[in-house]
Amino acid sequence: MAKHIVTQITDDLDGSKDAQPYSFAWQGTEYTIDLNNKNFKAMEKQMRPYVEAGTKVSRRSPRRVPGTARTDATAVREWAKGQGLAVSERGRIPKSVAQQYDAAH
Repeated sequence: MAKHIVTQITDDLDGSKDAQPYSFAWQGTEYTIDLNNKNFKAMEKQMRPYVEAGTKVSRRSPRRVPGTARTDATAVREWAKGQGLAVSERGRIPKSVAQQYDAAH
């Protein structure tokens, strides 16, 4: 016995079939919405003047060690180990360690 599974994406506004997911951001929050072609074009028409007047912002910022101006967590960990400070191989570096690193550099 064979099964045939169909996934149907419906429009979040009117429930119609054949929608596609679209992403957008507003006030620092990212959203996704499923829209059919007609509703997407309506949204695009309303958004176009704002998008054209706005400035595109990069989505990714460089990883920083909290509490430091440095971006190299490996260097902070190596320095901390050399100072006899407890610091894990992965994850967040304690703020106190980051502050000591800043003071030393």
